Amino acid sequence: MPELPEVETTRRGIAPHLTGHTVADVIVRHPQLRWPVPRGLAGKLRGCIIQAVERRAKYLLLRFGHGTLILHLGMSGSLRLIDAGAPAAKHEHFDLVLDTGRALRLTDPRRFGAVLWTRNDPAQHELLRDLGPEPLGDNFDADYLYLASRKRTTAIKLFIMDSKVVVGVGNIYASEALFRAGIHPGRAAGSLSHERCARLVAAIRQVLHEAIRQGGTTLRDFTGGDGKPGYFAQELRVYGRAGEPCTACGATIKQMRQGQRSTYYCPRCQR
Repeated sequence: MPELPEVETTRRGIAPHLTGHTVADVIVRHPQLRWPVPRGLAGKLRGCIIQAVERRAKYLLLRFGHGTLILHLGMSGSLRLIDAGAPAAKHEHFDLVLDTGRALRLTDPRRFGAVLWTRNDPAQHELLRDLGPEPLGDNFDADYLYLASRKRTTAIKLFIMDSKVVVGVGNIYASEALFRAGIHPGRAAGSLSHERCARLVAAIRQVLHEAIRQGGTTLRDFTGGDGKPGYFAQELRVYGRAGEPCTACGATIKQMRQGQRSTYYCPRCQR
């Protein structure tokens, strides 16, 4: 599932090709994604200029003068720039055709992605308004995490994966950040000291920055806006390494289930 680094990688890849360009057409091949693609979208966007390409959590925001197109990649979706006349394959459901002769094409085999439109402030959209702070932004720091976690008995890994607490820290990145911070994933969130919260915030930022630089993590089917896979999988220290030696101490990496997800950790390094 594309997480924050994958979506940010996509944003950076497509933004230079979209910003300042005019929409020539909109092609909707399958209107029923996770939510229906709005009717009449072509009429709303044809002839309009894309002013900016932004990201909020795992949503991409294409800003126009009269509204915002909200895109989500779902479980297995991807956005790629292709020649506008390229024939569409089975799972290629949506094209945003540009005045350059290219098109932004959404591929989504499971159809859990979204193409939505709002004329209002997208921050107030029902899908975005209750989201927590961006993990790479100024509002996510040790003070925030410490105060948010007080009296919370939820395991710290599940806590930082809660999008109402902080956005974009998916399963892979949560495991990796907790390893770097030396925190056991099952520890109660409310038991962390301010110092350990500071270490965890720094680790989350470090892991996400590194993943973005590497183009995301390709474990199955993610590709960026240029069609290339992400390479952060080569840097994973615990995720997917159950039974292998810890790169720091040599102990055997363990695996457990949390919230129906696999968690990987070092029983010696993480306390």
